[in-house]
Amino acid sequence: MKTKLCFFMAGTLLCLSNLFSQVVNGYAEVTAIAGTTFTLGTVDETAHTFEDDDWVVVMQMQDNTLGDVTNTASFGDLGSINSAGLYEIRQIDSHTETAGTPTSITLKNTPNNTYNTCANCSVQLITFRAYGAPDYTTTANMSALSWDGTIGGVLAFYVDGTLTLAHNLDADLDGFRGAGPNAGGSAGCQGNSNYRVVNQNNMADKAEGIHKNTDANYAAGMGKILNGGGGGGSHNGGGGGGGNFTDGGRGGPGWNNCNPGAGGLGGVSLSAQISVNRIFMGGGGGAGEGNNNLATDGGNGGGIILIKANEIETGTCGGLSISANGEDIAFAGNDGGGGGGAAGSIVLEVSTWSINAACPLTVESSGGDGGGVNSGGTHGGGGGGGQGVVFYSTTEPTTNVTTATTNGIGGCNNNSNPCNSQAGNGTGVDDSGVMDLLTGPLPVELTDFTAYKVDDHVILEWKTMSELYNDYFNVEKSQDGYSWESIDKIKGAGNSTTTIDYSSKDNHPFMGSNYYRIKQTDFDQSVGYSEIRRVDFQSQQAIIYPNPATNELNIITANSAEYEINIYNSIGQRIPVNKQFDNQHYILETTGLSAGIYLVEIISNNQKEIIKITIEN
Repeated sequence: MKTKLCFFMAGTLLCLSNLFSQVVNGYAEVTAIAGTTFTLGTVDETAHTFEDDDWVVVMQMQDNTLGDVTNTASFGDLGSINSAGLYEIRQIDSHTETAGTPTSITLKNTPNNTYNTCANCSVQLITFRAYGAPDYTTTANMSALSWDGTIGGVLAFYVDGTLTLAHNLDADLDGFRGAGPNAGGSAGCQGNSNYRVVNQNNMADKAEGIHKNTDANYAAGMGKILNGGGGGGSHNGGGGGGGNFTDGGRGGPGWNNCNPGAGGLGGVSLSAQISVNRIFMGGGGGAGEGNNNLATDGGNGGGIILIKANEIETGTCGGLSISANGEDIAFAGNDGGGGGGAAGSIVLEVSTWSINAACPLTVESSGGDGGGVNSGGTHGGGGGGGQGVVFYSTTEPTTNVTTATTNGIGGCNNNSNPCNSQAGNGTGVDDSGVMDLLTGPLPVELTDFTAYKVDDHVILEWKTMSELYNDYFNVEKSQDGYSWESIDKIKGAGNSTTTIDYSSKDNHPFMGSNYYRIKQTDFDQSVGYSEIRRVDFQSQQAIIYPNPATNELNIITANSAEYEINIYNSIGQRIPVNKQFDNQHYILETTGLSAGIYLVEIISNNQKEIIKITIEN
């Protein structure tokens, strides 16, 4: 069972899953963005602080994504995804504080993505914590701070060298929050209606998802709200399961086998929007509807885990896990059961996996099970939560590693055994959320990439404001902007917090257009690309090299047409030489020529060029 025991102590809500784990990140709500400056609201630096030159994750948790708002089963469908789920890793340039708490953070460079702050939006910064010098062995279980509607839900850190796991890493139940049940007061079967209503006694509440709901008229009812499950309807309908990579299951029909059913609809699948650059917390489960104070809450969704390391290994143990599971829901009485929470998202940018058979590893992002009903009559079990995603930057590891993204099971609508009436499971094929050979946003801030012509060659210059895990750069060149070749490889700085200038030279540009880009490769072989620059050599003059020449002379012509090329000595005599031709490239053998000054004649389309060369033999 993926459950979390919570209770109040001294006015503070404490959850045991986090009491037994170590929260390691700092979190900051973003209330406004102007260029590179982020204005902050709620900040939690209990576990880690925001400091200049440190790295942060910028993440859009929620956005204005709500599409259909009619009081039908289509309520809560996706409109535009906008920036929901986008994230990147950036470096802090400076920050301001009031009474020791950050009030603004300025990044070294403008973010690649657009992030939105609005009434239906949530953006946060999370410290991207560094461990090891370069290797690190865990000292306690690590967990995300549970999402509270403003901050939390993400566990993120990096290790330059080898991360030795001796403890579990989890964001279980730390995602979007499940809904609470209504106060009770059902009014008979009301299926096929009341998809969006105000909070009331007869309809249970919807759960949280990627749209931050601020409209009281949408708080309750059977309709989902994006990936948040819908609430159970009257009478005793089950809550819908949360969604992420797959849909959540629909809640059971309600007492006494309502037709049309009054179960909450499952949260939507976001699989068409999900990529390694856009990920989501699991949607919460909708609450079960009750009139006997025995309905159960919807489950919390799983959070997000971002880990970057050169290698992950284990030693000797009974088994470890990296997980972002949704919450399972316990049995209700003779009321509706809550929907299971959807699983979250895990991104693992790790080049080598060395998992010991004596300490196997489970990587899991599975949906929570819906709550069952402890009554002989048919009520409404909770729908199962949808599965999440696991991204590997390499081929999925299988040696002593088990990866799972399974859907939650719908709760039984009564207490029959075996169950003869069940709420909907999370949809889709189990483990379809496991993906490999994909890398996330790279934290190398490459700026000011320029390419310009000097005589018969091209100078390429760029700089990095900061680097993290940067192994090397390739300078790539293309004649058409589609097919690329590497013409230079330059070692990166690895890790740096200062500006570094880089340069390269293309001694053999094409006649016509030359396209250039910088390919940046991390130590774990994940890559990123710069913008493309173009340099044109549009004159009719061919490019000749080397000059002076010894054994051979290379001539690059303006196009791929065949040219007539002749060599003359200083007294005007034509000198026969062997020639090779490939596309625009001519190679002339000059081994037998005496040292001295020669003229190269290039003829095409009734145009003639004469270029002076020197032979040194």
